[in-house]
Amino acid sequence: MVKKQTQMYYGADYNPEQWSKEIILEDMALMKEVGVNYVSINIFGWVSIQPNETTFDFTFLDWLIDLLHENNIMIDLANGTASPPAWLVNKYPDMMPMTVHGNRLVHGSRQHYCPTSEIYRRYAATLSTAVAKRYHQHPAIVMWHINNEYTCHIHECYCDRCRSRFQQWLQDKYQTIDELNRAWSTTFWSQSYGDWHEIYLPEQMPTFKNPAQQLDYRRFISAMNLEIYQIEKEAIAAYSRDIPFMTNLMGLHKYVNGFQWAPEMDVVSWNSYPNPFSDMPYPQFLANDLTRSLKKKPFLIMEQAPSAVNWRAVNGAKKAGQMRLWSYEAIAHGADGIMFFQWRQSRGGAEKFHSAVVPHGQPSESRVFKESCQLGNELKELQAIVGTSFIADIAVVFDWENWWALELDAKPRTLKYIHQLSRLYEALRGLNLAVDFVHPDEDISAYPFVIAPNLYSTHASFGDKIKDYVAGGGIFLTNFFSGIVNENDQVYLGGYPGLFKDILGITVEEFYPLKDTMHGQMTFDQQTFTTHLWEEVIHLKQAKVLAQFNNDDLSNTPAITCNQYGEGFAYYIGTELAPADLTVVLSKIIQDNHLEKAAQQFIEAETPVSVSCRQGTGYTLLFLINHTDIDEHIVLKKKGYSLLDEKPLSEIDVLAKDLQIIKILDDQSDS
Repeated sequence: MVKKQTQMYYGADYNPEQWSKEIILEDMALMKEVGVNYVSINIFGWVSIQPNETTFDFTFLDWLIDLLHENNIMIDLANGTASPPAWLVNKYPDMMPMTVHGNRLVHGSRQHYCPTSEIYRRYAATLSTAVAKRYHQHPAIVMWHINNEYTCHIHECYCDRCRSRFQQWLQDKYQTIDELNRAWSTTFWSQSYGDWHEIYLPEQMPTFKNPAQQLDYRRFISAMNLEIYQIEKEAIAAYSRDIPFMTNLMGLHKYVNGFQWAPEMDVVSWNSYPNPFSDMPYPQFLANDLTRSLKKKPFLIMEQAPSAVNWRAVNGAKKAGQMRLWSYEAIAHGADGIMFFQWRQSRGGAEKFHSAVVPHGQPSESRVFKESCQLGNELKELQAIVGTSFIADIAVVFDWENWWALELDAKPRTLKYIHQLSRLYEALRGLNLAVDFVHPDEDISAYPFVIAPNLYSTHASFGDKIKDYVAGGGIFLTNFFSGIVNENDQVYLGGYPGLFKDILGITVEEFYPLKDTMHGQMTFDQQTFTTHLWEEVIHLKQAKVLAQFNNDDLSNTPAITCNQYGEGFAYYIGTELAPADLTVVLSKIIQDNHLEKAAQQFIEAETPVSVSCRQGTGYTLLFLINHTDIDEHIVLKKKGYSLLDEKPLSEIDVLAKDLQIIKILDDQSDS
């Protein structure tokens, strides 16, 4: 039986190997003051516990783990493999990755290993085994933290070993060279292969590379890093069965296919670093929902900055209250723990100006330290949140492989997947619509409304799934440059938008991409909206027009369409709209189809306050987060209890830049 989380985790990435024992003892007192109950340790501890090839020295780690346990602090124990030591690199320099220009990287930073290096894999497994064998029965250990931020810095390698492994990976996937040639469309430009050994990595070439080859290389790199994770996990699992496994993902990180990785983890987590200069960092808010959606279970914020980071060109500090509000945003959307990088601000090294809970100065004089104390002591009283499930209203399709395909070159114009998703997400949040992200292979039948934004590349089976979904009464929305190619970047013939044209009841004759300095106009529901980035020549088959372009070439031609298909409706938007305008379009779709939101069950009227719901056994938690500068009055449909104010209520004022969490019992028969 895997250990189950019973309280909100709150703490930090702790690196005591940088400090004296006197300072570490001081940390124990400070952690109590902050409310820390959980720390991650040993992430970069390889050389500390294995100073040379033949020696393991656990003296310091033994002392530290016992000390944390004595202070009632739970441990997320890393196996320490994130940065190989200098002695290993010196002995095996070819374990280092190679750039596209043929340069071998050297020791002196972190995560310096080739993803196919058998040397790295072997030594990482040996270290993992030693750590697990020693600590798997220690009562303080509640989580295994494997490696750290896979592909954060090394998301490609062009060494001969990677080329050989890529060739073998392709052979395992396609079985025959003829099948690879078919999938890669190699008759184009005389690229056909007669033998696996003729295939190169997609490195330096005269001009455009084969897009199917580039896609398979992205799949290969993600798969090779997943193999490393599995090797390290297997080494630990030989001794440990009841402690959950995880690694810290990075949310909207391009090079790890989260939906493939999540099944290998008991808990998913991500490292959240919104820019403090953003009033509403929608990409990070989106990443909270995406990370939760990988397993449709609560997740952890494994790292966030208490204030500024050190790696942007301008490292803005979080404003007073911003860290607390954004932390509760994550909790509202499924986080069962909030962790910081890091606990104590480093004296030296590359991250010494990255903020920490304990600053270079005196904690008692630090706003950041005081805010960390406030949040930690609040979370002690919020155990009712742990394990509750997020209530989603709609599903948005997300696919890493589509991301890779969409952003390859040789397109009508440059499109950025996360940019498009963030604009949609901002519009949805403006309507207080709660989102689950789904992979194209997932069951979508439980969602009344499914949106597939810029799904340029997807398997034919998803097209069949959407036909069945809409025919059965579902509401489907997609937009420009969707349904165009299959998983090998081959066009679905018969007219755009290929895979979706039948259910949409349209064909797209021609794309009209716009330059960044250009814009057009369209008319929707007697309103005029500005169009950006992209327009299209759309012809109706069975669909009806909801909006028309107003531009010279496309004047009075369809811009937004709706088609009834069976019992449901399929909508298409042939341009990019500002989030506020997209909100208007989405609002009409919701009204026309009588779709209800979870928030409507609990509050009387629409509100600019962000509303989210998490469901427990016999109760719902209503999160009301006010990101605006104006106090908002909320009237509840059901009586509730404020977890922060500890009082019953039927209406409440949510102050500007503040929040409330309301517990509402399912059974209110005695109310």
